[in-house]
Amino acid sequence: MNILVTGAAGFIGAAVSKRLIEMGHKVVGVDNLNDYYDPRLKRERLNYVGPDLEFFCFDIADRAVMEQLFGSHHFDVVINLAAQAGVRYSLQNPYAYAQSNLIGFLNILECCRNNGVGHLVYASSSSVYGLNEEVPFREEHKTDSPASLYAATKKSNELMAHAYTHLYGFPSTGLRFFTVYGPWGRPDMAPYLFAEAIIQGRPIKVFNNGRMKRDFTYVDDVVEIVVRAATTEPTRPFRVFNVGNSQPVVLGDFIAEIERAAGREAIKEYHPMQPGDVTMTFADSSAAFAEFGFRPQTPLSVGIDRTVSWLLPRLLS
Repeated sequence: MNILVTGAAGFIGAAVSKRLIEMGHKVVGVDNLNDYYDPRLKRERLNYVGPDLEFFCFDIADRAVMEQLFGSHHFDVVINLAAQAGVRYSLQNPYAYAQSNLIGFLNILECCRNNGVGHLVYASSSSVYGLNEEVPFREEHKTDSPASLYAATKKSNELMAHAYTHLYGFPSTGLRFFTVYGPWGRPDMAPYLFAEAIIQGRPIKVFNNGRMKRDFTYVDDVVEIVVRAATTEPTRPFRVFNVGNSQPVVLGDFIAEIERAAGREAIKEYHPMQPGDVTMTFADSSAAFAEFGFRPQTPLSVGIDRTVSWLLPRLLS
């Protein structure tokens, strides 16, 4: 298959691209390599993926370039993992989210429908559940109370995809990711921040006294579901699935696992809840498990060991 992966230098995008290439697919990658976090990490991920990735550096919000790309390549499937990420950053720079997550996604939809793309798979987020207090989160729960602009843009992506599937007939599959972690992870996310600070002996900021719960999901397990979604025939035109480990972990226990793997105790600074945060994420991923014949295989202790083992030499070099 000829597959486009946007956000190909991102955490999940690089891992998905590498896996698809290993399976024998032709993969084209797009990423703007912006400086939301250090672009050197993004370039390292591209090197990790290897030379078989046909890579283009530009922004999916650039309509003209996107139209040119789709016109010169005949993509069977598009996997859209490009987005302005981060809940807290959306409080500081809201326009970045409108540009990438709304305008960029609209360009993806338009290019798919105008170029005969057979299937669009795109990243949504657990954040769409917002202030919903009914757990575990199920796909049929209401998602109309977002707690951040980021969450609102990801919910908008689902609505936009539904409209295009209804109007133009090409299948779309949205995947609501739940706190993905692992090697090559984003340095702005808690798993990386905690591990880095603990290894270096610096304090970590623990919000809500460590009582928050997150459905931490190891990256390889997420990649498996993304790849299965992209390389199998959709069973219905419009689909949205939770993709989580379905085993929420108290933040304090997550920190304890990092302490164990790093061999040192964290210096903790306790802070109140931050704007945009929610107390708990908990995925009911049974629909995805049934649809794709796979459920997460990686215990938290194993995932943390792999993450710390990847991070240690980077910090000590």
